[in-house]
Amino acid sequence: MQNNEYINIPKEKFEFAGHGEKIYDKKLDTKPIGYFKDAWIRFRKNKSSVIAAWIIIILVIFAIIVPLFSPYTVTDRDGYYKTVLPKNELLAPLGIWDGTSMKSDTKAGYLYYSSIGVESGFDAVVSEPKIVTDTQGNDSYKFKVDSYNMVGYVFLNLTYDEFIALQKYQDENQVQVIYPMPDTYKTNYTIGNAGANFWYKLKNDKANSTGEPALDKDGNYVPNYITSSNKERGDYTSTMRIEGDNGEGGDWYVYSVKNQTGYKVRVLYREYYIYKNGHEPLFLFGTNAYGQDIFTCLAAGARLSFLLAIFVSVINLTIGAVYGSIEGYYGGATDIIMERISDILASVPFIVVVTLFKLHLAEKVGTLPSLLFAFVMTGWVGMASRVRLQFYRFKGHEYILAARTLGAKDGRLMFKHIFPNSIGTIITGAVLTIPGVIFSESSLSYLGIINLETSALTSVGTMLSQGQGYLQTYPHIILFPALFISLLEISFNLFGNGLRDAFNPSLRGVEE
Repeated sequence: MQNNEYINIPKEKFEFAGHGEKIYDKKLDTKPIGYFKDAWIRFRKNKSSVIAAWIIIILVIFAIIVPLFSPYTVTDRDGYYKTVLPKNELLAPLGIWDGTSMKSDTKAGYLYYSSIGVESGFDAVVSEPKIVTDTQGNDSYKFKVDSYNMVGYVFLNLTYDEFIALQKYQDENQVQVIYPMPDTYKTNYTIGNAGANFWYKLKNDKANSTGEPALDKDGNYVPNYITSSNKERGDYTSTMRIEGDNGEGGDWYVYSVKNQTGYKVRVLYREYYIYKNGHEPLFLFGTNAYGQDIFTCLAAGARLSFLLAIFVSVINLTIGAVYGSIEGYYGGATDIIMERISDILASVPFIVVVTLFKLHLAEKVGTLPSLLFAFVMTGWVGMASRVRLQFYRFKGHEYILAARTLGAKDGRLMFKHIFPNSIGTIITGAVLTIPGVIFSESSLSYLGIINLETSALTSVGTMLSQGQGYLQTYPHIILFPALFISLLEISFNLFGNGLRDAFNPSLRGVEE
């Protein structure tokens, strides 16, 4: 149909475009985008995958950095600071993450913990008690305790040189570490670090005592230290004159007792810990049942898990890529035979492989190498199957036939032309192997099938197994390893989803 709007356009309205000029092809303004750059562009659009990637990076940095700068090591074990609670100096003034917990005890127990702060100045009880009376008329005291200060005092056996060095430290730093020996030391009273915290008189100082103090008329504790009227008495040493002595019980406090190895002394353990380690006791994630710093152990265990997973991933990638390439490229009888071998290995339960390797190989090469062999034994099968499918997908394309026509050999066709087109799927599979290995190792350690713990080594699964028995009483022991493994698995799952979409060739160039 004719458009009448443009019928009567005057001739002078027309002019030649580019009249007399030579026209050339113009250079493209856009730059070519490579395969990996295009994948990176698509990956960045997936916000959840990017966040997951950053979380994984943070966890890896945590595993690398913490063991290098932590004042503690996996080998550090402190029997007095077992199961202490997490403490953060920045949050402690706010009343959170301060190493305290609620405790329910008898009146004698409450007074026992209160007495620690009375003598040392470091309060074990940090709140007023709430008294609850049950139906039978028994009182129960509920109060908040500091898990660090409630250790109080301990008896130590020191050599002569150690004893002199500790006294010199006290004098130079103007701090008291050694305290007078309590009179309960002379009895068989063994409650609370062999009676080290019972510096006060008891209503009953026999072995069956409840530990209730004999308070004076004002409700104060009555000191009950060993005293001596003779400073040079042979079985005592390091005495100090009592200030304001009223003549009762002698003139000297006894600070140490001679024994076969040197001297037995009573020390405030907090100050003695600082003397031995050079820093205050502070555990960000608390300690486990062995007195190990959970923060450091978790980082060391994570490092072990990451290294094991990366080694397994690289080995499985190498074996699986070569094996799957041969299967997919040659096909036919070669593929059938090799695929049957893969099926046989894949049908063997992994837990059976691990158990057999542990029973027959661990004694010769060690638990960790035998576990590595177990992961590699059947772990490459999935990678080989993935590579095989990619070779079947690409080996019939025209560019492969053209390369073959031009004389390219099999090795060049396999690893120069076909394999690069499969790299996205292969990389995705290799990356997702890492969380699978970490989770498997953790599960095996948790179930007790393997044990990677030594004096200088631990794993996340081992920490989970150790914390299982303290789930109700000290849940922090299992909480932080569980959070780590959960965060790692969720992050790798989201990261893997984004990586799979980014390397998907069918999505190349697609604008979302």
